[in-house]
Amino acid sequence: MSDILIVDDERDIRELISDILKDEGFTTRLAGNSDEAMAAVAEERPGLMILDIWLKDSNMDGIDILKCIKRDYPEVPVVIISGHGNIEIAVAAIKQGAYDFIEKPFNIDQLMVVIRRSMETSRLRRENLALKQQSSGPAEMLGESPAFRTLISQLDKVTKSNGRVMLTGPAGSGKELAARYIHANSNRADGPFVCVGCASIEPDRMEEVLFGRESEEGGTAPGLLEEANGGVIYFDEVADMPLGTQSKILRVLVDQTFLRVGGSDKVQVDLRVISSTNRNLEAEIEADRFRRELYHRLNVVPIDVPSLEDRREDVPDLAAYFIEALSREQGLPLRELSSEASALLQTMSWPGNIRQLRNVVERILILGEATGDIEAREIPGESEGPAEDGRVVLSGTIATLPLREAREAFEREYLMTQISRFGGNISRTAEFVGMERSALHRKLKSLGVVTGAKGAKQTEEEPEPAEP
Repeated sequence: MSDILIVDDERDIRELISDILKDEGFTTRLAGNSDEAMAAVAEERPGLMILDIWLKDSNMDGIDILKCIKRDYPEVPVVIISGHGNIEIAVAAIKQGAYDFIEKPFNIDQLMVVIRRSMETSRLRRENLALKQQSSGPAEMLGESPAFRTLISQLDKVTKSNGRVMLTGPAGSGKELAARYIHANSNRADGPFVCVGCASIEPDRMEEVLFGRESEEGGTAPGLLEEANGGVIYFDEVADMPLGTQSKILRVLVDQTFLRVGGSDKVQVDLRVISSTNRNLEAEIEADRFRRELYHRLNVVPIDVPSLEDRREDVPDLAAYFIEALSREQGLPLRELSSEASALLQTMSWPGNIRQLRNVVERILILGEATGDIEAREIPGESEGPAEDGRVVLSGTIATLPLREAREAFEREYLMTQISRFGGNISRTAEFVGMERSALHRKLKSLGVVTGAKGAKQTEEEPEPAEP
């Protein structure tokens, strides 16, 4: 969508404009009446339309065509040209959504300035639309672990307020989903939810994307702040926001107004702001990469989103959800997890958190067997476990230890993993491993393992000898 459609009933004019634009590196299409113009747009949306107001022998004049384009293709900017131009026509065209108005005979330099600005506006609008639609899935959250229930309790407390929320947690832990949950359960649920990916926007583009642009002739391209009016704007990974933009966002938070790039009139908005980060913002402040005033404005209600490691009990339910979603959305096989596969997923390391789990599930459904339950052998990235002939493949570390030390190391790691898997619940761990609760306590003590709310850890003291 990068070509320019020139609509004018005078052949000489449209070919002259086309030759000028081609010399500047643009591609063009030509139409001499309204039928040709609408057919050309239907065939392929242009990046820009240059439209004459008066079209001889046409079913529609330029204003009628403009109304249709703005109704059906609002992202296409339209520049109006006319040899009968006056202020009333210019105002009418701008009110109907035209980007600008040029009077014949026109100055070539003026024409090129307007065209370049309008093409930039077209690109900005498409970029804004893509950002708004990023990860626009439902605000459904799944889990039963203590860490997850604590998170939901905290989110529920802030849904009905208008307070600013700062979500912290590692990458892939579900911070955007938590933000969408707040929005979906708030009194702004009918308003927009606009996501600003601070890490994905080029720094020199950030202000235009947020605040929009205004031309000297009155054409405007709304930014994401305007798109979010009446709803929620979510600053994803806010630590990546440029320092210069931070100071301007601070002003928006104070009085809910801003200026578009190139504009002079204040724009009033009604926004709720939610932010997220996987960095230590205090450290970013000390390094002069983040403004302390902005931090205090955004961090009104801090909420920590737990890592997947802190909610291992939820892994089977999350995996089953992803299986169903991927089957529905991509037509991948609808399969169930075997008990062995479910247990293995719970014990794996998940540095990429929920996002990594989804990727692993997708890989299994694409490369694994087409039918039947998902077995542990299909789960990628595990170097230890039962081989096809029933042997256990040992890691290099354990394989080099004497039998007694290897047994202790294995038991310690195995029990710590199972306790973490069950969220520190000793009774459930004992039931799974097939031991009495009291016997498990004695075994843990002999191995130098202490338990806590989030799992188990090895003591610094020398462990007692393992039971024979």
